[in-house]
Amino acid sequence: MSPPGESSNANTEASATTTLTDPARAGELFEQSASIMARLRAPSGCPWDREQSFDSIRKYTLEETYEVFDAIERRDFPHLAEELGDLLLQVLFYAEMAANEGHFTIAAVLEHLNSKLVRRHPHVFGDEASRAAGNRADVDAAVEGSSAAVLRNWEEIKAAEALHAAAVASASRLDSVSRALPALAEATKLGAKAQKAGFDWPNWRDLLPKLVEETAELEAEAASGDPARKPFVEAELGDLLFTAVNLGRHLGVDAEMALRGCNRRFRERFKMMEKEAERPLEELGPAELEALWAGAKKKLASEGS
Repeated sequence: MSPPGESSNANTEASATTTLTDPARAGELFEQSASIMARLRAPSGCPWDREQSFDSIRKYTLEETYEVFDAIERRDFPHLAEELGDLLLQVLFYAEMAANEGHFTIAAVLEHLNSKLVRRHPHVFGDEASRAAGNRADVDAAVEGSSAAVLRNWEEIKAAEALHAAAVASASRLDSVSRALPALAEATKLGAKAQKAGFDWPNWRDLLPKLVEETAELEAEAASGDPARKPFVEAELGDLLFTAVNLGRHLGVDAEMALRGCNRRFRERFKMMEKEAERPLEELGPAELEALWAGAKKKLASEGS
């Protein structure tokens, strides 16, 4: 029941803003999830789950990540809870496969995560606990409620971790860019790292001739029509995309967000074409399709889409 003078909706909203995680309940459910995953991969478990490998599962990880991203963009929180569960399944799956092969268990994953969270939050857990968790940076834990100070400390602690890793492995400065990133994000970060070494285009306009050059090289490879040249066609397409991503970096535009926006606009325009066409699109000629596309683009632009 709602208190006198308050609507049930107001009460629901208030409850939503004050909900806190119950660690005991969450731990109980996580333990259950880990047990279910172990059973699925056991000799008497699910044949499909037992057949999977790191390589076969990784494509699903990317799909689940983008489904989480989509739910966030749409602010579909009930669906987001489900999608986060699907993403967590991927973590459990990888950890169980690693355990089956004798590499590590889900416990090691959680140990690394917990240590990192404590190490990079000295303002919350204290400098002593942060150093015990491996912090090698000399940072001021008194951030006084400043998110900018928190971020600065985070970056310094992270940089100290990278320096330590480099000393151990004789790393390249590009090694700090994760290969696990989506390709567009990885290309952006690689370009930014190279820029710090002075290896970059001076101005965004300098990338325009490079786009023309890469397009010509792609055209030359694709024109051969030789299936044996497909790896070279792929390489040239990659060079073109890399150049386009770095053009976005110079312009201050996130390539991933730019492409997602383009995909959304394409969906809207194509849907409008289907709606406005008097016959199925597959029955129309190129000129008719182009006219429909132009009309859809103009109409949606007038509507602010």
